[in-house]
Amino acid sequence: MINVTLYVRAQCPACEKAEADLKSLEEEIPHRLSVVSVDHDQGLMQKLGSYLPVVEIGPYHLRSPFTRQDLKIMLSAARDRIDQIQRVDQDRYQNRLDKGGRMSSGDRTSRFISSHYLAMVNIFLFLYVGLPFLAPVLMKGGQELAANVIYKIYSPMCHQFAFRSWFLFGEQAYYPRDLSGVSGVVAYEEIAGTSAVDINAARAFLGNEVVGYKVALCQRDTAIYGFMLLFGIVFALTGRRMRSLPWYVWVVLGMGPIALDGFSQLPGLTANLPDWLPNRESTPLLRVFTGGLFGWVTAWYLFPMLEETAREARKFFYRKEAAIDRNSIENKNS
Repeated sequence: MINVTLYVRAQCPACEKAEADLKSLEEEIPHRLSVVSVDHDQGLMQKLGSYLPVVEIGPYHLRSPFTRQDLKIMLSAARDRIDQIQRVDQDRYQNRLDKGGRMSSGDRTSRFISSHYLAMVNIFLFLYVGLPFLAPVLMKGGQELAANVIYKIYSPMCHQFAFRSWFLFGEQAYYPRDLSGVSGVVAYEEIAGTSAVDINAARAFLGNEVVGYKVALCQRDTAIYGFMLLFGIVFALTGRRMRSLPWYVWVVLGMGPIALDGFSQLPGLTANLPDWLPNRESTPLLRVFTGGLFGWVTAWYLFPMLEETAREARKFFYRKEAAIDRNSIENKNS
């Protein structure tokens, strides 16, 4: 039997005509019709809205406008294809039909993820960028063991240099190196009593009651994931309709500034630096700018692609659920 899926929307005369045409062809070319409304899915409405009604039969697709004759030709092609598949491998074809007639636990899990992936990603980003701020709160409250667990968890993902981190509950929000040239603030070398090129000491310095306690993610990483979260919220509020940025825009605007700013600081972490090597340290504002730009552009590049994948998955499951509901009704009526 040929399985036909018709995608429609409300108040669509062409959709009603397509459904009527397909039903009028049932006796001539037997098939099972499943009607799927896309009104409740903004992603599918965005993708299919201007083409509705849309008909799918296996690998064959028809988009509006089409005629009853077009449907008949498509049904005939699908019938010939099924006949050929059955002749080649009847058991494999039957196995595919059986799988298509039920929702497995894997299907239900995939269906849930495809519908709620954005909320899951945003929640993860919120926790990932928020938990590091809990570490200084715990330190301030005397819960050093719990705070150290957070610092330890994030240490493989971030250098945690004190001179490139935010501080809470202290005299300043940051303590940059002297090399950064930021005026009007106490430098890291003064509060730590050590050289800034001692990176192990910079990682280990958590702060104290006077200068405050550092956040477990550095300024740049906080900006990266914070702006990814911000884009995720905007993406959700706009109905996930934003298109993915071209890859070259991501490379130029996202990768370019952060790579230039980050790599140009590496020589400055070396003791006894030769005079011919550049020696600079970025400011907190510049680290936030390049990190935030990278996070925003990266999310703009990736999130719409994730939506496209999730949209195709939802479309598949809508089609499968409609077919299962139709078969259930037929079994009850038989």
